[in-house]
Amino acid sequence: MSEPGNLYASLLLTAPPLPRVWPQLSLVAALALHDAIGECTKRMEAALVIKWPNDILLGRAKLAGILIEGETGDAPAVAIGVGVNCASHPRDTDYPATDLAAAGATVTPSTLFAHLSVKMMERLAQWAAGEGFSSVRADWIARAAGLGQDIRVRVADRELSGRFETLDADGNMTLRLPDGRAVAVTAGDTLYAELFSVREDAG
Repeated sequence: MSEPGNLYASLLLTAPPLPRVWPQLSLVAALALHDAIGECTKRMEAALVIKWPNDILLGRAKLAGILIEGETGDAPAVAIGVGVNCASHPRDTDYPATDLAAAGATVTPSTLFAHLSVKMMERLAQWAAGEGFSSVRADWIARAAGLGQDIRVRVADRELSGRFETLDADGNMTLRLPDGRAVAVTAGDTLYAELFSVREDAG
């Protein structure tokens, strides 16, 4: 159930680029959301980071998330779903969560949506259907949580452990395994032991 006072929004791209670059939209949307939240909460901007690929964290706690879904076929389309904890956050979660109000910022969903609408268009223009992904990649890396740290990534039915080195040219996580091999992680749930070592409520 969607709690009142939080932001829930979707953007439908009815003329999306080729499906091979659709995964990059997670990073594009994360940057747009990071931009919008930071613009609405200037004093908190430095504490906002992106957990690969597209969760927004405020300090140690999850503040917002993004879901990308696409349909191919005769009428291809991509939906970008966004959820931001403005007024409340879930308590019974595996990892800490927070909301803007708990952190001391009063931001209404309509105000945040207005900023997000502008920032999303700006970031989509920067991305240019994949042609500008190199600059998007650089901006995302500058805001990344856990970069250069030892992390765990849950992939399907197993976990990988290694050092989060960078994003590759396609936006995949480059994970350096203990045996020295570098692997490209295309999708997964990133677990930061140093960020989430103790389960706690951030609010």
